[in-house]
Amino acid sequence: MSRKSREPLTDDEGEVRELTAEDFAEMRPASEFLPAEFLEAMRRHRAARGPQKAPTKKLVSIRLDQDVLERAKADGPGWQTRINDILREALLKKAG
Repeated sequence: MSRKSREPLTDDEGEVRELTAEDFAEMRPASEFLPAEFLEAMRRHRAARGPQKAPTKKLVSIRLDQDVLERAKADGPGWQTRINDILREALLKKAG
C-alpha cells in the first residue's frame, strides 16, 4: 500500500494517529536522508549535558509583554536564561 493511499499521520487538529505496522515498515533511518553534519550536531548536543542531579530552577508561568518577549527571543536560543539573568541583576540592584 503506498503512502498516498493511506490516511495521513495527523488529523485536522495536528494530533498524531496511532502508528501501524505498515507505518513502521515504511520508516527509514534518519541517516538515509538527513545531512551528516546535522546528525553529528545532534549527537554533540545530546552529549553536552548529563542528567540533572537536583533541580536548580523552578518551573513558573509568567506573562510578558509581546515586545519584551520578541526582543528576548530575537537573540536566539537561551532567551529564558537571559531573562533570568536580567531579573537577577535588577533584583540585586534593588536590594542593595
